[in-house]
Amino acid sequence: MNIDFILNGEDVSIKTDPVDCLTDILRDQFKLKSIASDCRIGVCGKCIVFMNGRLVNSCLIPAFKLRSSEIITYEGFISTSTFIECEKAFAQTDIEFCGSCDKAYTMALGSLLDSITRPLDSVIEDTMSSVYCRCATPSVILRAVKAAVESRFGGKYSHAR
Repeated sequence: MNIDFILNGEDVSIKTDPVDCLTDILRDQFKLKSIASDCRIGVCGKCIVFMNGRLVNSCLIPAFKLRSSEIITYEGFISTSTFIECEKAFAQTDIEFCGSCDKAYTMALGSLLDSITRPLDSVIEDTMSSVYCRCATPSVILRAVKAAVESRFGGKYSHAR
């Protein structure tokens, strides 16, 4: 089956089995190494990408759903101003990620910053918990996320907004 879609801003076409998962397509056919495939059941979050502007686990996306979609991986995300904000927020809190999850956490934070409105605590917790890794303390991650939200949306962070 031939599938056309947009990958990191470029039109691409692949020949693949319709049930192949996006994780394998990105790693094997496009040689994108930012995508980890640890759990393959959508739990670890280390394979997250933006699909049509929404954060998704690429291990759960079959190839047939790619048709006419736009996929942004970490490799495409690093060229955005949102990426710079994410990196700054994590650097200011001295978070040391293990290297396996750092890209996924950055993408998750990016999805929050690119939202239309200031995210509530529940949205932040839900989004950031989509990446499962024990290398960083959740409270420190939350502090970095809130700092980035304050920077993007202005003013002191408040869960009441």
